[in-house]
This record gives sequence, C-alpha cells and structure tokens, in this order.
Amino acid sequence: MQAIKTLHLTNSWHEASGGIATFYRALMAAADRRGHHIRLVVPGEADRVENAGEFAKIYYVKAPSARFNREYRTIYPSRYIPAQSALQAILAAERPHLVEICDKYTLNYLGALLRRRLLGAIDFRPVVVGLSCERMDDNFRTYVGRVPAARAFCAAYMRWIYFPFFDHHVANSEYTAEELRAASRGQMVDRNIWIRPMGVDLDRFSPERRSAEGRLRLLRCARGKDDSVLLLYAGRLAPEKNLPLLFELVARLAAEGKRDYRLLVAGEGIERARWEAFCAGRATGRVAFLGHVKKPSDLADLFANADAFVHPNPREPFGIAPLEAMASGLPLVAPNAGGVTSYANSENAWTVPADVASFATAVEDLFANEAERNRRIQNALRTAAAYRWDRVTSSFLDLYAQLAKASGESGAALPAPAFSSTPPTGLQLALSRGVSRGAEKAFQLASAFFSR
Repeated sequence: MQAIKTLHLTNSWHEASGGIATFYRALMAAADRRGHHIRLVVPGEADRVENAGEFAKIYYVKAPSARFNREYRTIYPSRYIPAQSALQAILAAERPHLVEICDKYTLNYLGALLRRRLLGAIDFRPVVVGLSCERMDDNFRTYVGRVPAARAFCAAYMRWIYFPFFDHHVANSEYTAEELRAASRGQMVDRNIWIRPMGVDLDRFSPERRSAEGRLRLLRCARGKDDSVLLLYAGRLAPEKNLPLLFELVARLAAEGKRDYRLLVAGEGIERARWEAFCAGRATGRVAFLGHVKKPSDLADLFANADAFVHPNPREPFGIAPLEAMASGLPLVAPNAGGVTSYANSENAWTVPADVASFATAVEDLFANEAERNRRIQNALRTAAAYRWDRVTSSFLDLYAQLAKASGESGAALPAPAFSSTPPTGLQLALSRGVSRGAEKAFQLASAFFSR
C-alpha cells in the first residue's frame, strides 16, 4: 500500500503508564518499521516535540491538569479553534491524510470542524476517525455519580455530539462498541464502525522469566514466607478501576486465614492514600504498594513470578494488564463482564461475577486444582499469542491505509465493518435534520468568532 501520514490525538496520555500510552507507543514502533509517517498529539506541561523514530513524532501541547484526575492533562478547544492556535499550526504543517481522535469530551469537536472545513488555517480535508477506548456512561458514573437522567444525558451526548463528528469509528472491544451501536441508530450520514483490540508484548511478557530468584525478591517485597501466595494487581489506582473489590477481597482472604495471601500492587493514582489507609486497618501487612514500576523488564519479572493476577473492574474497556498476565503464564481472576471478556473466559481464566464472595471462591479454586490451573494457563498462553502487538498494530495501520484510500479514490472498497449506522425515518429524520443544521451553524459562528 502507498505510504500515508496519520495524525492521532488523545487526552488519555500519561507518560509513566496507561493502556493508551502503551497502545500508541506500540503503534508508532510498528509505523516506523513500515515507513508509515505517524504523528501523535498529546497534552503536556509545555509545547515541545519528541522524535519517536525515523517516521514517528510526538507533539506535546501545553495544557492544564484534568478536572477530575490531576495526574492527566486536557487539551481544550482554545488550543485548536483560533486560527493561530497550536493545533492548527501542527495540522497545517503536517497535512495528514487521516486524523484519529481518541477523546469524547474536548477534542471530539475538532473532528466536526475538520469534516466541515471550518478551521481557517486548514485548507485540506483529512479522513476523520473516532477511536473509542472507553465508554462515556462508565466514566460519567465513576466521576459524576448516579445523578438523575445521567444515562439519558450520556446517550444524547453520544448520539448528537460525539458520533456524528467523525467519518468512521473504531472501538477497542465489543463492550466499548455497544455504546457506539446505540448512538449509530438513525444517523443522517452512514458511518462504519470497526472493532480493533489492543495487544500484548510477547517478547517481554513470558513465563520464561519465572525464576527462584525472581520469586524470592517478590516474597521479600510482600514480607511473605516461603508458602505465601502472591496475588498481583497492576494498574492505575483510580476510581474507575473498581478498587473496593480488590482490597475488600484481600481483607476477606486474610480474615478467613486459609492461606497466607499477600497482594502486590504495581501502579500509582489518586486513590493510593485511601487504599493504603484501608489496608493498614483491614489487611495489616498483607499488601505491598510498589508504586509505578519504571523499568519494563522489572514489570515483566513481576508478572512472571507472582502466583495469580486479580483484575477487579467489570467495566474495563479492554484491559491490557490482564492480557499481559495471561502472556506471562499467570492465572487470571477477572469479572465475567466488560471488555476483558473479549479474550478471557472460563477456559483460559477464572471469570466470575464482580463481587467479593465470587472472587474469593475463584482465588481458592484456582489453587485447589493444579491440573485445572495448568490447563487454563496453557489456554491463556495460546490466547495471548493471538494478540501480539505486531499483529494488532498491523490491523490498525492497514485499516488507516484503506480508509485513506477509499476517501481519495472513487469506488475504492472499505474493509468489512463490525456494523454500520442506520438512517433515520419520519419524525426522527426531521429532528435529525434540525439538530444537524443547528450544530453546523453553531460551529460556523464559533469558528468565525475565534478566527478574528
């Protein structure tokens, strides 16, 4: 395929950790090997540029801390609506064939402005793709709470403000795509939706890293004994991760006293202090908070030398860490709901309802039957092999190339989507036209005002 240039934007960027950062780093590495020019735009403390390879570059745009999680930053419309803004300058200089936006709250409006050619400094029309790596209704529930009409608000926002702003959509799992499917019904313009999963680095995460020395180091970190059982959680300590289940599980296992369970927690986040205090009172000496594990090799050793991985979030959009656990030969206990079920099931993991009693039973069961544990571990290794990053990133890059080609060549075929939007009829059609025209007029007025 002819080489193209793609530009990707996200607010879900944390240089130290996070699934989005892991994905984009893997995508840039694959693009660099292919000779595919790729640009990533993320929020930062100051405007700067990082060369991430011969064909890859990261633009950091100065942005304030995010409102609900100050470990992240947010690029607001003020950084791309004015004609002299940083993002318009980047777009004008790079002239990408395709722009992908991974954000539902402040960057999605850029998609509409690009589609309608309402940005003063941009004299070209790229293909505009929305990448969904999380669900709005889950985020709203976590950070705003169960307020009245919240579900209706999220559905209306996705239908009228998010979904129509893009030419195409990509979701990281069927679970994430369900929200897009609902928003796609009765749309004025046909749009296709593809599902593309995340991946795992099989060169790094492997059961071959397990060793007597590695396990001894973990036992010392956990202040455990030779017969201690080492449970592992790796991820952000943030509200959306359903951490009450994780730490209440450890408290219950400690109270029952059937085995000497210890929990290793790899990750940082705004809720760390809360759960350290909880463990001091309810699971004294049973939990070791390791903080952010900086070296990738140290993280891979941690996965390979623990005894089981516990993933508590039933609303995980996809879940890279549980997949890394499976690739490491680590038994996985996870909810039987959410994006993790894209790859985890009762044949390769212990997937159960997301409550303390079910998780406690699953943890006890997996250590009670060695033959069954080994069977599921082998199945998990085969599953993880299908999600290796080179295969996953190739599917993304191929899709980008096909979307750009179909846009530039009349009659060029698109790959088969997971599903497509359906047209409105009757009253729904009239309402859709009215809202569409009103939104376009609002964008025209806003662009004219900020471009003065």
